[in-house]
Amino acid sequence: MSGRKSVLILGAGLSSPPLSKYLIDHGIDVTIANRTLASAEKLASERSGIKAIQLDIETEEGKALLEKIVGNFQGVVSMLPYLFHPIAAEIAVKHGVNFFTTSYVSDAMKAFDEPAKKAGIIIVNECGVDPGTDHMSAMKLIHRVEKEGGKVTSFTSYCGGLPAPKDNNNPFGYKVSWAPRGVLLASRNPATFMKNGDVVNIGAGDLFDNYHEEEVDGIGKLEAYPNRNSNQYIDIYGFKDIKTMVRGTYRYPGWCRSIKKLSDVGYLNIDVQNFDGLTLGQLTAKLAGSSATDSATLKKEVASRLKVDESDLTMKNMEWIGAFDFSKKVPEGVNTPLDVLCSLAKEKWVYAPGEVDMLVLKHTFEVEYPDRTETVTSTMVDYGLPNGETSMSRTVSLPVAIAIRLVFEGKLNLTGLQIPIIPEMYNPILEELESSFNIKFVEKVVKSVPKNA
Repeated sequence: MSGRKSVLILGAGLSSPPLSKYLIDHGIDVTIANRTLASAEKLASERSGIKAIQLDIETEEGKALLEKIVGNFQGVVSMLPYLFHPIAAEIAVKHGVNFFTTSYVSDAMKAFDEPAKKAGIIIVNECGVDPGTDHMSAMKLIHRVEKEGGKVTSFTSYCGGLPAPKDNNNPFGYKVSWAPRGVLLASRNPATFMKNGDVVNIGAGDLFDNYHEEEVDGIGKLEAYPNRNSNQYIDIYGFKDIKTMVRGTYRYPGWCRSIKKLSDVGYLNIDVQNFDGLTLGQLTAKLAGSSATDSATLKKEVASRLKVDESDLTMKNMEWIGAFDFSKKVPEGVNTPLDVLCSLAKEKWVYAPGEVDMLVLKHTFEVEYPDRTETVTSTMVDYGLPNGETSMSRTVSLPVAIAIRLVFEGKLNLTGLQIPIIPEMYNPILEELESSFNIKFVEKVVKSVPKNA
């Protein structure tokens, strides 16, 4: 019997190519399972040794097929939308197969911790970039501070996938290589964080009124706004003296105001509606409560409603994306305002051939030592490969790929649900990302003040 290990990757999306290629290059057999066989076969054709099969986990047939074949593998990686992770994890755990994802730990995934321990297998979550290497780089510095007798009193962490500065050439300052629905849905989220000892709750509709600008070395100013519930990581990171705790998102300047105004018009609404026969301009007029029948009048009335000048950047962005267009129909089959915006973004927020993306991640720590206080930053800036893999796909998939190799090589002997916040996980992953892929964090003490000076 061959001693080679085998991995089943569920999903043939953007991040699966770097993942599958890494595993193949490290002697691990790979099977790609995807809802559409053609997408799996295309990925399999890019590197010898990758097999492709059709599997739709949303169907009973797909679940039955996974039940049938999962025992042939030593690991299952779900690169599917997070809602499908528990379905696949339940089947993997039942058959004693290690399970990996890059997504946040959900309540549904937490339920598999004890069953995984009993089965003697590991479930790795939050092992991408955000979440993933953000945890790793933070914990590496936190553990060092604690070892040196210090304590972290403030921690902020922001991450963003953006066009590289040289390719930042659309007015939104944003592009995607995949359907932007997830980005738009995330714009509806509320946020919770701690600031100066107080818990702050931001309602979903107010997210983009709560941003600030901060400088990133080599990039310039970016907008930073809070994301989800930052406070859940206070205990996870082991903070005992923390006064400020914020995790959030980076965007180029202008993004927050533009998305906020689109939201105010109604374009982040997910209520199902009938748009049959409507043009984009008519839809915008309907959402804004306007009777305008031409673009100029509609733009003027929307600007008035939003209390901005017609020359404001937000109005220019709405016009650029097509919201005032009375000649173009709403796409067929689209039945929520958010999905109309998504369809427009898919046409406009695109990378031209040769353009590259950029992944920016920056932590800022306020640290108190017995003899001094310090402000320390840890920053990662990574770029995609021209006409090749994106930075987003590499930074999401390579950390989990390395984790899989560590498990298979017996270098990560853990069971149950794990995220990469312990040295056994973060040290080898961060070291390989830097040495093999030049994905690295640069730490800098930006301020040091002696006590009793």
